Amino acid sequence: MPRITAIETSIPDSIMPNLILVRIHTDEGLIGCGETYYTPHAIESLIHDWMAERLLGAEATDIEAHWRFLYERCTAFGTPGAEMRALSAIDVALWDILGQACGQPVWKLLGGAVQPQVRIYNTCGGPGYGARKQSETAAPKHPGWPGYGDEGVSGPLQDNWSSIHAAGDLAEELVAEGIAGMKVWPFDRYAHRSGGLYMSADDVEAGMRPLREIRERVGNQIEIMIEGHAFFTLPAALRLAEALKEVRPLWLEDVLRVDNIETLADFRKQSGMPIAATEMLLGRPAYLSLLQAGAADYVMVDPTWTGGISETRRIIELAQAFNVPATMHDCTGPITLYAGLHCAVASHNVVFQETVRAHIRTFYERLIDRQPSIENGRLNAPTDPGLGTAFLPSLFQPGQNRSRRSE
Repeated sequence: MPRITAIETSIPDSIMPNLILVRIHTDEGLIGCGETYYTPHAIESLIHDWMAERLLGAEATDIEAHWRFLYERCTAFGTPGAEMRALSAIDVALWDILGQACGQPVWKLLGGAVQPQVRIYNTCGGPGYGARKQSETAAPKHPGWPGYGDEGVSGPLQDNWSSIHAAGDLAEELVAEGIAGMKVWPFDRYAHRSGGLYMSADDVEAGMRPLREIRERVGNQIEIMIEGHAFFTLPAALRLAEALKEVRPLWLEDVLRVDNIETLADFRKQSGMPIAATEMLLGRPAYLSLLQAGAADYVMVDPTWTGGISETRRIIELAQAFNVPATMHDCTGPITLYAGLHCAVASHNVVFQETVRAHIRTFYERLIDRQPSIENGRLNAPTDPGLGTAFLPSLFQPGQNRSRRSE
């Protein structure tokens, strides 16, 4: 069986500077790919300065043994953040190796196909949403704070701009593609102004206008998901929820911060609205608290944050025990999308895979060698062994993209 001979990382600063790419090499020539997002330099150090000591020379397919060892060591110092994301990237790469070693796509190893095609929604970000801006006119110069999306400018695939200024046109376009839902954040601009403490009646009315336009133009042909980026306090969130009943959103996502599960449960009860929460949680213990409190109608999971494919499948099954569906988060890189897709294909409890069509159509080809297959608003299950895609080798050239290798 394959043993780990080297671990590589790369930070593609010219494409998405908060993304870190990971490749794990084996003595049988197999290469597994993983990734994670935010604070890439911290992740790089964790992988090379610490996790590599456990992994180099070890059996690559002993995934659970590696996961448990690294998890127990990082949680000894408190709640993990960067550590869990580093572990997530490693775990995804090891599953990729296992699939290649067995000659099967990962979803086969997770139990086979429950849904060979997975329903998607479009998060309405533009090409530069969370990525490096291609020009000074495209958006602010910084690459974006976590969960602090910009509104973009008018132009091709600038779905964040269109979701506010041409919402009806965008909705019609997405419906024509067969996409089941659109996630938007029309109230963020007012939260930025007030710190989320207060939403005036005028602010609420202004944020509602593009949502009404969507309903007027396409009716119920598309679901509306409201992203709150955790900007609002409870009174402001309740005021928003009352207004939003008019447009019948599928869910309200992270309108409140999730550092107090009891308040989130109270918000769900008072508002009477469906709540999605949240990729901000890391690992099963956090999701168990969320579910026990009755704080969510949908569990949002990011496989490259919460513990990789190994922990994601366990969270999906945990949610299923509460009769709460899961939905896969992705607003970062392509391996996150693929990891979530494999988990979704192999589960009866995943209702959506998040996508950002602007990302898929503008920079995925600069990162991976095989693109996701989408037909009529559904992702097809990959058929190649492992994840079904791989990073372009050029991204790991020495001296470029802060490439680093441990062996």
